[in-house]
Amino acid sequence: MSELEVGNVVIVHCRDPREKLWGLLQRLDGVGVALRGMDLGAVEDWLRQEAGGRERLLAPATFFIPLHRVQRIDLDEQVGPVPAFADRYRDASGDDVREVLGHMAHGQVSS
Repeated sequence: MSELEVGNVVIVHCRDPREKLWGLLQRLDGVGVALRGMDLGAVEDWLRQEAGGRERLLAPATFFIPLHRVQRIDLDEQVGPVPAFADRYRDASGDDVREVLGHMAHGQVSS
């Protein structure tokens, strides 16, 4: 089992309001979580957009979630036959989603 650390692709479960965010963990401390990603409900559409080379209508954003809102954090991992979102991105595009999200965080967009 992998450890939860900065640089992992994760799913953050939040409360008040309830939401799930997916992305690259940029910070985790006693204050909160910084994440470069998007709402989990938009990930499928983003994967299709990126794999198909379509116009970029969806893009990751940087979020800060105060620790009191964080219910749990899961690693984006394969579960049985269901691949992780990061693995699906790599299979569709040939790129590592960690690098892509990291570049997008610095104003660079891969072609």
